Amino acid sequence: MAAPFEHLGPFSDLVDAVDAQHPLFPAAPPGPETRVRLREVLAFEEAPGAPIDVRIDERWTADGVDGEVVSWSVGFGPRTETWVLRPAGVTGPLPGVVALHDHSGYKYHGKEKIADGPRGTEPDVRAGRERAYGGRAFANELARRGFTVLVPDVFLWGSRRFPLDVMPPSITELAESTEGTEAERYNAAARSHEDLVAKYCALLGTTVPGIIAAEDRVAARYLQSRPDVRADAIGCVGLSGGGARAALLQATCDSIRAVVVAGMMSTYAPLLDHNVASHTWMLFPPGWSRHGDWPDIAACRAPSPLMVQYLEGDALFPLAGMRAAHARLAQHYRAAGDADGYKGLFYPGPHRFDIEAQEAAFAWLARHLAG
Repeated sequence: MAAPFEHLGPFSDLVDAVDAQHPLFPAAPPGPETRVRLREVLAFEEAPGAPIDVRIDERWTADGVDGEVVSWSVGFGPRTETWVLRPAGVTGPLPGVVALHDHSGYKYHGKEKIADGPRGTEPDVRAGRERAYGGRAFANELARRGFTVLVPDVFLWGSRRFPLDVMPPSITELAESTEGTEAERYNAAARSHEDLVAKYCALLGTTVPGIIAAEDRVAARYLQSRPDVRADAIGCVGLSGGGARAALLQATCDSIRAVVVAGMMSTYAPLLDHNVASHTWMLFPPGWSRHGDWPDIAACRAPSPLMVQYLEGDALFPLAGMRAAHARLAQHYRAAGDADGYKGLFYPGPHRFDIEAQEAAFAWLARHLAG
């Protein structure tokens, strides 16, 4: 592999040393063997698998959407709060979509970044939503288009975030030295806290992406169980960290019938130069590089329908890595017998899931879930 790497410097030859011991990023073809290996690497299974003590805590109607605040336990930690969104006044079963919030270095809120709840838009998320989503609460818009949309918080975010007062002083001092809102101060600490949580996961024999994927499977199972949802028509969609969640959910949950991964796709090798620092642990399931590459995870249930949206000016991914991922995904779907099951779209400009991209995603989900 090319060296030196910017963030490895004099240790750039470590990559070749590891590659000599076990080849990095081999091709992992779609199929049961890859899915089983991925679940082993993620090292966390949802238990008992269904949400515990489900409650509907509140209902509201606004802007053409009927909403519910639904909460449950996943068996550990604080209760998970989610929103269920449907087109106002519609009572029959609809296709379901799990809308997955992003990472964005912002953990104080989760679902609020992509959806409006009973009290409208949270002020702290407005700037990020303008930058990443064209100013739109895309989950609410998707509901208005004829879907039951579930928007869950997940491990480390929103209702599932760690309290600031249990973080060590070396991390909380980052919040204390930050001027701004409560959310801004929390986020300053939470960026470093994810590394500490990853250490705990390693000590416990599990992984951050494994826990997150398991919680998203619980959410998908709840959505599928609702009488106002067509159990045979469940999809998921997310940007950035939400795209990583979508790829992992698609790979580990047979109920997912269509998925959109936005702004979260590249092969691993081009990231080695300087892009590793930009990313969450969700993108790097520990040990997976011995078995496959990131696109192999997204494609492991091929020919299940997969749309990937790439941003040519995305600072988080080298264009070469995005193009290599696109070619690899296309090859996986051809090998699975349905080249049209995968659709890759390239957009100019920076990291985002804007109105144009959302409309393409909505059409893809409607085609494969609503018919």
